[in-house]
Amino acid sequence: MAVTLFACADTKTQQTDTRPENQNTTSTNVLNEAANSKTILCFGDSITAGYGLDDTDDAFPGVLQKKIDSLQLDYTVVNSGVSGETTAGGKSRINWVISQAPDIFLLELGANDGLRGVPLTETKANLQSIIDVVREKSPKTQIILAGMELPPNMGKAYTTEFRRLYADLATSNNLLFIPFILKDVGGIAKLNLADGIHPNKAGHKILAQTVWEVLEPLLKA
Repeated sequence: MAVTLFACADTKTQQTDTRPENQNTTSTNVLNEAANSKTILCFGDSITAGYGLDDTDDAFPGVLQKKIDSLQLDYTVVNSGVSGETTAGGKSRINWVISQAPDIFLLELGANDGLRGVPLTETKANLQSIIDVVREKSPKTQIILAGMELPPNMGKAYTTEFRRLYADLATSNNLLFIPFILKDVGGIAKLNLADGIHPNKAGHKILAQTVWEVLEPLLKA
């Protein structure tokens, strides 16, 4: 599935396919344009990609770009979200994506692992591998880890350990941490699409604010 980067006429948020097998002149030009300012790379799944929205610029990376632009901060938000992405999928594409050397890297993956019952050791190892690649390939990049939680029907032991693995990774790697990216959105019908899983436009505005609480100090430092 294609990786999307948001594009909007009145913002700097970019939209293209960032997988190595789909490199082309257009994607290269877009990423070169983004390189003219500092870059925030949002690396995730359908939550980042804006699944189900009429306008993908309404997903939280696009909302962040609008806020950044309103404050006249020189940052371009790059959306590298793939609907259905697992941590294994993220691990397989991170080497090419991180070659863009973003200033800030937001890692939002794992929900699809959890919903599929992937062993927690595998999910944690994949996330650690992604973190390791970012630090090796782009050591100046600041990493933000976005945590996720699962619905209770996955079982108490599994959901508890799933939540904990993000906190453990954040602590062991000394990362900036968002405990639950769907805080105040997950499970609230009016803030989600009919599937009850993916945030709607209103939900993404709240997601953007949750991310902004951690992101803002970095941008203004």
